[in-house]
Amino acid sequence: MRIGELARRADVSTRLLRYYEEQGLLAPRRNASGYRDYSEADLAAVLRVRRLLAAGLPTATIASVLPCLRDDGAALVPTCPDLLAELRRERDRMEQAIADLESSRDALTRVIEGGTGVTHVIS
Repeated sequence: MRIGELARRADVSTRLLRYYEEQGLLAPRRNASGYRDYSEADLAAVLRVRRLLAAGLPTATIASVLPCLRDDGAALVPTCPDLLAELRRERDRMEQAIADLESSRDALTRVIEGGTGVTHVIS
C-alpha cells in the first residue's frame, strides 16, 4: 500500500510516518521507482508504536523494544528475556518524574497560599 493509504488506515499523518522511518521505527520496502511500499505488517507496527507512545515511552526506547513485542490483540506481549527489566526501568523513571512534578506542584501551592493575605501597595 502507498503512504497515503497507510496514513489513513493508521489515522496518522504521512509526515509522522516519515518521522517513524527516520527514527528506525518503520522500514517500508521501496518499489523500482523508489516509492515506499507498505504492508499489513507495517500497519501493525505503526499501531504498536502509537500504543507505546501513549504509554509514555520515547521513540528511542520504542526503537529498541519494538522487535521484542508481539500484539495478541488485547495487549502487547514481551518476547525477549531482557525486555521486562528495561520496561521496569522506564516505568521507574516515569514514577520519579511524577514524584518530582508533585513536589514542584506542592511547592507552588504553598507559594500561592502564602500570597493570599498580601495586599498590593500603590505608591
